[in-house]
Amino acid sequence: MDKKFICYCGLYCGNCAVKAKIEPSAKILYQEMKAAGFEEIIHFFPGGDGFWPFLKDMAENGTCISCREGSGMPDCAVRICAKEKGVELCAECKEYPCGHIEEFYNGYPFLKKDNDLLREKGREAWGKLQDDRLVEGFVYRGEK
Repeated sequence: MDKKFICYCGLYCGNCAVKAKIEPSAKILYQEMKAAGFEEIIHFFPGGDGFWPFLKDMAENGTCISCREGSGMPDCAVRICAKEKGVELCAECKEYPCGHIEEFYNGYPFLKKDNDLLREKGREAWGKLQDDRLVEGFVYRGEK
């Protein structure tokens, strides 16, 4: 587990669909298209001039790192609150659960159970859950 991908809310960016599925696929697509000579002809395709730099950047640099490292929504109330209180994870805050994280659970209903595990059994158990999920092919998709 890469600790830089642990979000304040308790999500693990390594299990995000973009990080776990899209980025590796973008690398393969870019390599295959480059090997087939698309770099020279992409401008003949509608939208190709915008698509090629996007695909190349995603393949080489990824899409995001994590909210802890500077990606994500800048106005995320959960991140702002955690940083102001000096906590690494919301679940470790003495005021947990609060309205910020409870609102977040609407989009990620499984996160409450994850954070409860974190509070009850610690980071090691929570980290094992995240690693096991990645091996099993689980990814966050966000649900409303």
